[in-house]
Amino acid sequence: MMGYLFVMSAKMNSQQVTAQNNLDQSIEKSIDKILLQLTLEEKVAMCHAQSKFSTPGVPRLGIPEIWMSDGPHGVRGEINWDDWGYAGWTNDSITAFPALTCLAATFNPKLSKKYGVNVGEEARYRKKDVLLGPGVNIYRTPLNGRNFEYMGEDPYLSSKMVVPYIQGVQSNGVAACVKHYVLNNQEHWRDHINVEVSDRALHEIYLPAFKAAVQEGKVWSLMSAYNQYKGQYCSHNEKLNKILKEDWKFDGALITDWGATHNTKEAALYGLDIEMGTGTDGLTISTKNAYDYYYLANPFLELLKKGEIEESYLNDKVRRILRLMYRTTMNKNRQFGKANNQEHLDVAREIATEGIVLLKNENSFFPINDTKKITIAVIGENATRSMTIGGGSSELKAKNEISPLEGLKARYKNANIIHAMGYESGPSVYAKVLPATLNAEKLKKEAIEVASKADVVLFFGGLNKSHHQDCEGGDRQSYGLPFGQNELINEITNVNQNTSVILVSGNAVEMPWHNKVKAIMQTWYLGSEAGNAIADIISGDVNPSGKLPFSFPKKLEDNAAHSFGKISYPGDSINQIYKEGILVGYRWHDTKKIKPLFAFGEGLSYSTFKISEVKVNKKSFSKNDIIKVTCQVTNTGNYDGSEVVQIYVGKPKSKVNRALKELKGFQKVFINKGNSKNIEITIKSSDLAFYDESISDWNIENGNYVIHVGNASNNIVSKLKIEVE
Repeated sequence: MMGYLFVMSAKMNSQQVTAQNNLDQSIEKSIDKILLQLTLEEKVAMCHAQSKFSTPGVPRLGIPEIWMSDGPHGVRGEINWDDWGYAGWTNDSITAFPALTCLAATFNPKLSKKYGVNVGEEARYRKKDVLLGPGVNIYRTPLNGRNFEYMGEDPYLSSKMVVPYIQGVQSNGVAACVKHYVLNNQEHWRDHINVEVSDRALHEIYLPAFKAAVQEGKVWSLMSAYNQYKGQYCSHNEKLNKILKEDWKFDGALITDWGATHNTKEAALYGLDIEMGTGTDGLTISTKNAYDYYYLANPFLELLKKGEIEESYLNDKVRRILRLMYRTTMNKNRQFGKANNQEHLDVAREIATEGIVLLKNENSFFPINDTKKITIAVIGENATRSMTIGGGSSELKAKNEISPLEGLKARYKNANIIHAMGYESGPSVYAKVLPATLNAEKLKKEAIEVASKADVVLFFGGLNKSHHQDCEGGDRQSYGLPFGQNELINEITNVNQNTSVILVSGNAVEMPWHNKVKAIMQTWYLGSEAGNAIADIISGDVNPSGKLPFSFPKKLEDNAAHSFGKISYPGDSINQIYKEGILVGYRWHDTKKIKPLFAFGEGLSYSTFKISEVKVNKKSFSKNDIIKVTCQVTNTGNYDGSEVVQIYVGKPKSKVNRALKELKGFQKVFINKGNSKNIEITIKSSDLAFYDESISDWNIENGNYVIHVGNASNNIVSKLKIEVE
């Protein structure tokens, strides 16, 4: 296949590289010719929106429009031209894929590639040129309403999972748009909060996934964050633009988040290429001729005509936009795409089952056999509630969504399944939480009665993508479960000790009932095949293999961001200081010896695995060497299954403050029961560098390092000492 469709290959041979370079040069020459034919007005028009989700082309020259769509785990329903209402189409339903927390929990880059290919096909079928995702902002606090859209707390994991996702999407001739660049780690005050963070934390924690997206994934577009960094908005931030376009050599287009532009001159000078969603009343709501008054519209044109801004800045933006067009909407070799086919549903189900994390399984509560003698109580609103709607811009119009109750009933043909709602949260809405309409005490009483009659209880709780839960535009207001769930779980365990909790959420939650229940399962927002995937795991048809992509602190104060008080989170409404520096997530728990409820990388299986014969290829390395860690993994249990071997590295007696250990490698391996496999994980010795603020660059310390090998950050089975010269 010609064009930009083969550029995403992970390994291109020399002929492909030569062909790609020739194609790039040909396109750049074509862009040179187009730039000469465009008027100043036409070039400026290309730099801003013409509708809620499109930018104009130039009909006079046959240059097409660019059409964009949310979101990271499915193509959003069609929005009206000029407002946020849905257009009412009947042919815009799609496959809902699991949210990105679930994808990260798979620890499986190959699945990430599948995810990207399939969601990219759906975007292409819907004639979208830019898919606004994936998100790679770091999980800093469990209160962030948008964490479910991201890939967890670790920059290495996020980097390794985002690259194949991008490659998959862009193999369809659809641009991925990695977001939100950068430090958009909370929704509260997101539109203006000024983040102060050390250069070291910025480069070691918050930038790596974006850097990998640009340099390894070759992403074609990026979306800026709403917040400020060092007093400048991220959409037009001088320092961030230098990092992106000069240091990393990003050749794509920087697109604002909707309404994130604030200044014409800064937008012109500091890297913004396409302005979306600004509006003229400050609320990102259109008024008559609003698009002509965007910061990069008439105000930009006036400054150009006055000579206050050189036209070279405009030409660079238009060049990037045309390059984006040649890769997408002007790529004549694009396929037509696919939507709602069985293949997409199968991939969604596969990702969902691999991402589900079994956190507790006392006395082998799971899996549950399907027999006529068993009565299963399914309790909780989340057993029947739709989870594809809500959540803000990532809400989806799924053609089908299998609820957990539906999935269990389809799988358990023999068992007696009884259901009670238990609690009610109210309708899922974006702007506010509507009041519940049912009697809470009556719901609780019914649930307790149902639980008392059952052999086992499956309590489906968690969050539900309503405002102040897992939702764009606002953070959670409490670490605990809402709507009286904690009390209800306690009362259910009083009448039936054979109770499990299946959490549906994109965030960690407090679990005061942890010791009272037999099993705990974290299931995320799983999309169209949610119920089937959950039934696959509960029944044992699929052996769980997910690992947590972020830590679950016992209490909110155990989280690093919250341990320093309000100036660290959520800030004082004007400024916010990331006082924990590089000690985010497990780095904080490990280094400060604060035991989490559940640790990063943790996740159980129905089988058991042994990691043995851990070796390293040599003991001493130079800064350009490859460190090879080998080990044998044996499935010592009674089920075929997968294990994730995780490699962490620490530097004792460092001259700078460091975390006890940091993830530097992982590999997921499937092993039949009773069998063993030998695996090798490679680490570049250069990956052991820290960001040295004294030289504003990366630096590798000489001396001893410790390699930690295990299957979770809190379950290290072997330590090896090496030396770097």
